[in-house]
Amino acid sequence: MVEDTAPARRGRPGHDRAAVVAAAIALFNRKGYDATSVGDLAAELGVTKSAVYHHVESKESLLAEALDSALGGLEDALVESREQDGAAHERLRRVVRRSVEVLVERQPAVTLLLRVHGNSPTERDALRRRRRIDAELAALVAAARDEGTLRSDLDPELVSRLVFGMVNSLVEWYAATGSLDADTLADTVVTLTFEGLDAQTPEPS
Repeated sequence: MVEDTAPARRGRPGHDRAAVVAAAIALFNRKGYDATSVGDLAAELGVTKSAVYHHVESKESLLAEALDSALGGLEDALVESREQDGAAHERLRRVVRRSVEVLVERQPAVTLLLRVHGNSPTERDALRRRRRIDAELAALVAAARDEGTLRSDLDPELVSRLVFGMVNSLVEWYAATGSLDADTLADTVVTLTFEGLDAQTPEPS
């Protein structure tokens, strides 16, 4: 077997592709995608526009990579759920937890995803992927209801929207640099979702 000895493509000194994408996500969140130009990104990085184009093909390709980062994490969580054994209820718990973890790990990209409106082919594709994710989450809630481990008097689609709407709302206030760590955050969301706020009354002995 002959090994490929071709050298990996290197970026310009000081910035690799990941740094360019991260800076673009921050700018898109701060200024809005439509209002951000490649020139703005170059100024943010302290390089020329040609240096930015050395790493990426276009502004839309940056948006696509950012949205794929957020969506890919959520899709992977569902793939893991499909591949795991066990009751739908347990798989749903794991998906809720993993969704919180993805949001914490990729908060800027998830924030951007939640702000797209379908103004470009890339945004419309992202919205289609979100709808598929939402439908699969609702189906998982329905499966847990049908097996008798969740309440049967609530609409699965509504439950799914409310639960994952709560998860999505974390982008508005959660700060990774704060005192609340990701594990505690995920534990709290899962506990609130599946056990509620009522104090647990010990059963009589």
